[in-house]
Amino acid sequence: MKILYYAVLAAVSVSIFGRNGCNGFRTMTHRKVQTVLFHAPKHDVGGGGQSTMEELSPEQKERVSAFIEHQQNVPKIGFAADVRSLVQYNHGFACMSTNSKSNTGFPGGSVVGFAVDDDGSPVFVFSGMSSHTQDILKDPRCSLTVADKNFKGAADGRVNLMGTCHRIKEDNDEIDKIRQIYLAKHPGAFWVEFGDFFFYRMQIIAIRFVGGFARAGSVTPEDYRSASPDPIMAFGQAIADHMNDDHSSATIAMVNHYIPSLDGDCYVKEAVINRVDSLGMDIKITRDTENNDRLPGQPQQFKVRLPFPEPIKERAGVKSAIVEMTRASATMQAADDKEESTTES
Repeated sequence: MKILYYAVLAAVSVSIFGRNGCNGFRTMTHRKVQTVLFHAPKHDVGGGGQSTMEELSPEQKERVSAFIEHQQNVPKIGFAADVRSLVQYNHGFACMSTNSKSNTGFPGGSVVGFAVDDDGSPVFVFSGMSSHTQDILKDPRCSLTVADKNFKGAADGRVNLMGTCHRIKEDNDEIDKIRQIYLAKHPGAFWVEFGDFFFYRMQIIAIRFVGGFARAGSVTPEDYRSASPDPIMAFGQAIADHMNDDHSSATIAMVNHYIPSLDGDCYVKEAVINRVDSLGMDIKITRDTENNDRLPGQPQQFKVRLPFPEPIKERAGVKSAIVEMTRASATMQAADDKEESTTES
């Protein structure tokens, strides 16, 4: 049975994962919050036989509503900061699209190295012989498609920056500053000293952002420039990798404890942290394929947002928050185990 509620929920995304594990932690009592309704276009997921909320049992309605309400109201860093962080912390390579000089009327595509200046504008060092350099010298209009540095598929973020690209040539001090910025991102770029390589800067005039399935939109250049990169995302992936490699059961425990309707019945088989930022974690869930009763219509793999108790600004704060949340989840599990033992005896 499929229902359309997840088309309304921007936080739920399709992803691909597969390993088995099992924990059964109960959900904490969650605070009643105001539901925010999204009026976004819906994808036709096909398959026929789609059902509505009215066709669910009272218990299913309660679980589905609690899950949607929690995920709609969970804190997020916002589109502008999300885009700014994705571009800032990218590995430094992206696809530049230009209007081809040699093949008139066709777009040209090149993978280029880039860095980001203080305003978030991409800066480059291009050879005068490169085809993309020849393209922008004739027509400076271009776009830069930047994917999340851990991009694996449609559920991961990517940004398309559109604007014009021009050579930096008036100010030697500015060129020296851009050289330092570029070498900080690409320390092995010895060609920056070659005589036929020149620095360029992209002036952004439009931004399109896709943060995953059912999460997309635009950001104004003004909002982008005024946003700051999220401080935790600078090293968040290392934390995610550590948790995924060594503490995957703790992640399942936290998901079951803090996110309504996911606990019990060994419903969550795997929970993989995809991103860590100052407000929380994005986690990809693999559910029990045989259990279609707990959240009817939920895809086998989906993304959830797990918030921290409070905003975090430094690495030590992330560790403290995760330890606190893991202990709270374990305490609840111990209480559940004691209750079950008492009931059985």
